[in-house]
Amino acid sequence: LDIRVGQIVKVWKHETADKLYCEEIDVGEDAPRQIASGLVYHYSLEEMQDRRVLVLCNLKPRNLVGFRSHGMVMCAAVPLEDGKEKVAFVTPPEGAKIGERITFEGLSGEPFSPAQVEKKKVLTVLGDDMKTDDNGVAKWKEHEFGTSAGPCTA
Repeated sequence: LDIRVGQIVKVWKHETADKLYCEEIDVGEDAPRQIASGLVYHYSLEEMQDRRVLVLCNLKPRNLVGFRSHGMVMCAAVPLEDGKEKVAFVTPPEGAKIGERITFEGLSGEPFSPAQVEKKKVLTVLGDDMKTDDNGVAKWKEHEFGTSAGPCTA
């Protein structure tokens, strides 16, 4: 997968969808990507603005209630003491560069194309193995979501 460090440069509530934010996220390309995220019930606009996030970039663009979304913000379900869960951003460490591609220790290769991700249902298959450990480090199987500045956490 092509997961990159990004920063939300603009965020607003979707005009008609109560659950969606619309964001412009800098992932190191010529222009920010427009992405829709169902995070309204989890974060305020102020908590979203300027936040550093991980973005799954090799998804085919899709319309979400009339808004063209070009990727997905990576979040994790984090257990709470009462047995419930909260939605938390998978956050790059300080020092990780905008646009930097996430690596997985011991693995290499080029990311799938958006068509391959969709056709092979890559996100569905790989998603089951994405989790956080007891220290909040994001992992795929036993491999940390890594950057040049260290692991990503939720």
